[in-house]
Amino acid sequence: MILPYILSFRSMETTITDIKLNFRADSLLFLNFCLAFIMFGVAITLDIKGFKEVVRNPRGVLSGVLSQYLMLPALTFLLVWLIRPHPALALGMILVAACPGGNVSNFYTLVAGGNVALSVSLTAIASLLAAFMTPANFRFWGSQLEETKMIITNIDISFLEMAKTVTLILVIPLLIGLWFNFQFPNVAKRISKPMKIASFLILAGFIVFAFVNNIQIFLDYFHLIIFLVLIHNSAALLLGYIMGKLGRNTEKDSRTISIETGIQNSALGLLIIFAFFDGNGGMAIIAAWWGIWHLISGFLISRWFRYKSSPT
Repeated sequence: MILPYILSFRSMETTITDIKLNFRADSLLFLNFCLAFIMFGVAITLDIKGFKEVVRNPRGVLSGVLSQYLMLPALTFLLVWLIRPHPALALGMILVAACPGGNVSNFYTLVAGGNVALSVSLTAIASLLAAFMTPANFRFWGSQLEETKMIITNIDISFLEMAKTVTLILVIPLLIGLWFNFQFPNVAKRISKPMKIASFLILAGFIVFAFVNNIQIFLDYFHLIIFLVLIHNSAALLLGYIMGKLGRNTEKDSRTISIETGIQNSALGLLIIFAFFDGNGGMAIIAAWWGIWHLISGFLISRWFRYKSSPT
């Protein structure tokens, strides 16, 4: 019953293409600041002991990176190929899958009883790799279907420009945070917890504010995206857990990889959509609703993990 329902929105292609979200230039500037602030906050929480533990047991890092940057984009393409949504919605799904994990995954990993050191390390490593992997995955998988390839070709996205944007927003703040943590470890330790809370509240507040400002658009098209994001996000969470188990990781690490794979930096996706796609409505509502939904699904999966048998 669900598949025909999702497929029905192909008859509304023109209106989806014409959607324009209420998103001003100053909002884009603020989103840039939010992402940079969040990545700085992630960097100052990186603990040397946690890094040493991860280096001694690299399976978790390898499984997590493969899950995020190889398997999730491939799985997303498979979902798009099977469901055949409107090309703009499909491209939004591919873009979200190409983004690195979001920092809120660190909080949910803590709630789930996962490996927080692995979670923070994966967030940092995935963000560093994002400068190359996000535009590379997006361009590759977005070009595999003729419908989505046409959108990319018409806009003529520069790989280097997208890589530069990701570097400025994620990589440089992360490196500055690592330097700050190394130079001022005591200060970093004191401010790390308040910054974690502030980062979560700022990002959540921004997403809710953007949602409220565009509430009518979401109400008009909600029925078109609810199942797409639900299926996509659920598949990502399950994929991460399976990848953790296939990599012979502990239950604790498998939970972490599940959350890291299912909690994506959809805010970065929104930034890319407004910077390179002129706020393409179909792509934007996928990324925006993902940003809201993964806060809910992350809470649910972390609580479910918490009440399962004690991790080892």
